[in-house]
Amino acid sequence: MSIKRFFQAFIVFLFPFTAFAQQTVTTATELKRLSDITKMPAYIDGSFIRQISSYDRTGGNDDGFSGKYSYIRKEKDGLVLLDVKGRGVIERIWTPTPTDDIIEFYFDGNAKPGLSIKFSDLFSGKVAPFLKPLVEAHLVGGYYSYVPIPYEKGCKIVFKGEKIMFHQIQYRELDDNYKVQTFHSRFNTNEHKILQDVIGLWNNNDRQVQNFYAGRLNKTSVQKTVHPGETVLLADLRQGGRIQGFEFKSSKIFEGLSRQLDLKITWDNESAPAVYAPAADFFGYAFGKKSMESLLLGATASKAYCYFPMPFDKSAKIELVYRKTNETQQPLSFTFDMWHAAGKRNPAREGKFYALWKNNEPASGEPYVFLNGNGRGHYVGTLLQSQATTYNYFTEFFEGDDSTVIDGVQNIHGTGSEDYFNGGWYAQPGGWVEKLGGPVSGCLDYSIPWSRTGGYRIYVTDKLPFYKNIYHSMEHGPVNNNRPVNNTSVAMYYADKAVQVNTAPVNENTKVFLPPTYTFYPAFLKHLTYNGNYIFRNGRAAINDKQASLTINIDEVPAGKYKLYMNKIMSQTKNLEVRIADNADIQQWRSVHLNAGNTAEEIYLGEVEIRKNEIPQMPLNLLFRSKDNTPEVEFDRIMLQKI
Repeated sequence: MSIKRFFQAFIVFLFPFTAFAQQTVTTATELKRLSDITKMPAYIDGSFIRQISSYDRTGGNDDGFSGKYSYIRKEKDGLVLLDVKGRGVIERIWTPTPTDDIIEFYFDGNAKPGLSIKFSDLFSGKVAPFLKPLVEAHLVGGYYSYVPIPYEKGCKIVFKGEKIMFHQIQYRELDDNYKVQTFHSRFNTNEHKILQDVIGLWNNNDRQVQNFYAGRLNKTSVQKTVHPGETVLLADLRQGGRIQGFEFKSSKIFEGLSRQLDLKITWDNESAPAVYAPAADFFGYAFGKKSMESLLLGATASKAYCYFPMPFDKSAKIELVYRKTNETQQPLSFTFDMWHAAGKRNPAREGKFYALWKNNEPASGEPYVFLNGNGRGHYVGTLLQSQATTYNYFTEFFEGDDSTVIDGVQNIHGTGSEDYFNGGWYAQPGGWVEKLGGPVSGCLDYSIPWSRTGGYRIYVTDKLPFYKNIYHSMEHGPVNNNRPVNNTSVAMYYADKAVQVNTAPVNENTKVFLPPTYTFYPAFLKHLTYNGNYIFRNGRAAINDKQASLTINIDEVPAGKYKLYMNKIMSQTKNLEVRIADNADIQQWRSVHLNAGNTAEEIYLGEVEIRKNEIPQMPLNLLFRSKDNTPEVEFDRIMLQKI
């Protein structure tokens, strides 16, 4: 799945000179960064993020299946996954394929490992200091650890098993301005307390800005009613300071298919807003419904919230824009709460918060670009909603890899879209399809019939610094960006100025798309259940008896009338009849026209009606009969096409 825009990393990277006192990096200081969000705007000068992963170097889709690209060399003691020199910190480890084999970390050139642990126990939460929720096992299919592992002179990681598959190891290189104390797993009292504080914060699902600050905060609150076509001013601060967080109550005002309410934030009278996005997309709604409740951003049943700290120099303005649509719209009433403090931004050490909203369909052969431009800052978050525009490849667009180029250096190449969001195994039970989320990452939505999904990822300690420019993208498809998709994204970063300029959302590209066709596949999940003699091969099903039946779970399909089709791959018979039972009727038997042989064709089965006023939802039932004993009507999908 390698991206075509691969930059050879032979470029010598030079950190820009910034004078500052030598900083000490320890396990304790890095753990504190996982909870001290006041440091989110701060630049991390003298550092550079890199990642080693199992991605297919040929541009194919073998990102860990064979294990060919899952190590850098073999030694007599095992497979070497990473071997770096100098100061640094491992900030994130991810895999969907852990094993009970031992993994060893050799620090600072030592012959003995400083950490030896089962690979699976990096994520199980059973072995300190690798404790939940800083680690997670099989949350939406992925296993990950954010426990920091600093090293002074280098780190070598050796996997002791015969085969390792998918993985990503993200680490931060540090220059001479840092003094690093190497990781040790036996925490002292202070380190243990810091770890428990982080665990307590990440486990606290009561999202409040007060969770991040000691003492009393300065709060302003306004009640507003906004009418279609209006823009309401929510905050207008006219001297430098910092916004600590804000909330909208209630969160229901952002629900729905139109996404017509836009959040607009402007710093220091800049010519373009720092944030200009449909509020639903900014707060992590998925296709018009509440979904995300991350540590710093999201929506609960009662409120939409943002706790990213936002320092500014001279002024700050927050507005809510209510765009008119062609539909009937009502005035919307809400309460806006904001917490802010004195202490304007330090331009030498801090960036301003920006969020770039985009909606488009990337061209065939080209990746989707979250952010691309010049400036100084660091990348801190991605929200993505993806909707297929064709309906015969389910969610294969999510096979694409993420790619990051910073200051001309290809420093990160991932292994798959759900992997980027710390997930794994989309379209498989127990994996990405579970639509779960954690403090910093998760799945926003997943539906095979709708051919859509989405995810979120917040970068805390692992934020990506850039000094001159950044290019951050995602492929769409197994190879060569070959699966059509429409993407809606929010790319969040801190910078001295906007890397890319926001443009105003318009109705044409904010309305949630309702696909005209809903597709069900024999190979994935359990939307289709079978009675009678079917055979299964290569992800396909075949009617293999004179009589058979098929049940379609239509819980995810909207109400309406549809034409029903079967995509036939091959058939041994021309003789087939079908009888359909839907919400409205048990229909009569009707003949199905199909050709015998290996010619693929879409076979029309009839019309159906889906009603949504029944609980539980009645499925569609199809009865088949043939005069041939073994008709072998093989198909790879069933489609409902809206009339």
